[in-house]
Amino acid sequence: MRLAVAKSTLESLLINLQPFLEKKDTSQITSHILLMAKDNGLTAKATDQEIGLTIETEHVSIQLDGKATANGKKLLDIVRILKEGDIILETLEDTLHIKQENSRFKLPMFNADEFPSFPDVDDLPSIELDSMKLIQMFKKVSPAIDTNNPKYELNGALLNVKENEIDIVGTDTRRLAIGKIENSSGTTLSMIIPKKAIIEIQKLFFDQIEIHYDETNLIITAPGYYFFTRLINGKYPDYERIIPKSVKYSLTLPKSKIVEAIKQITTISQEIKMTFEPNSIVFKSLGDENSEAQTEIAVETGFENRFVLAVNSRYLLDFLSNIDTETFTMGLNEPNLPFIVESGNFSTVIMPIII
Repeated sequence: MRLAVAKSTLESLLINLQPFLEKKDTSQITSHILLMAKDNGLTAKATDQEIGLTIETEHVSIQLDGKATANGKKLLDIVRILKEGDIILETLEDTLHIKQENSRFKLPMFNADEFPSFPDVDDLPSIELDSMKLIQMFKKVSPAIDTNNPKYELNGALLNVKENEIDIVGTDTRRLAIGKIENSSGTTLSMIIPKKAIIEIQKLFFDQIEIHYDETNLIITAPGYYFFTRLINGKYPDYERIIPKSVKYSLTLPKSKIVEAIKQITTISQEIKMTFEPNSIVFKSLGDENSEAQTEIAVETGFENRFVLAVNSRYLLDFLSNIDTETFTMGLNEPNLPFIVESGNFSTVIMPIII
């Protein structure tokens, strides 16, 4: 293999592939990127066997078809320190040579034919939906998805495709985030997508995508890109029973004022106490006997009597930072029961702190 490629093109490609590499064991071929030069195009692949990405580019000059592998991190480190301009990649025996003017580098290769294969998208069923709305909802829900939970199913988002709508759900057991989008396809299915995949999908895709699936994989394709992730095998909790069926108190609150007040209190404590008076809400820090923060905003709450709610402020801020409306709805029952915050088709159920 021999090719010339602009530094900017190669660097961008390698950066996108980094999250898909095996990081812990560099003796594995999955710590390498597979490069395939053929028919005036370059195809690059990376996978840790759980998640994988293929990128294709024609912004390259192929002088000799062929394949190569190289440690993905080291190759990116080399490309980053080179100057703008073309870089030559060439294989000689079991080595990849990287050249630019007077600079020369060599990296060992694995046998490219032993690189793991990716799931085949041919003949797989597809999900027809507004993919941009799906990606936007992944962004809203992802802060609530747990990490490193021994219950593996909680380390992913549930994609619950129902007859008329699709629920995207994430929970860390202290809060439950739910986004809804329309389903006009009539397809019904349920799958759990790992959090890592949810995050990478948000980074990679900004336009319409095609989504395919089978029992073990979710595959996303777009021009020049092929992405796959293994699905989490498990039974997601019955999230619908967590959602309050009714609320005693429903408040419409100003987003910007609430965010400003919460951020003032979080200079002292992440745990806050909100005291709802008829014409105001008082915010106060919790937990630190030697330090204190307090602020108050004027707002018509509709309460006749004082109502005190303690909460982890991060859960509220994660919700508020992902809504586009100037106001949102807060539904409350009792201070020790889950409450719900809503804006349009996105909501979060939050467990309060018992005080």
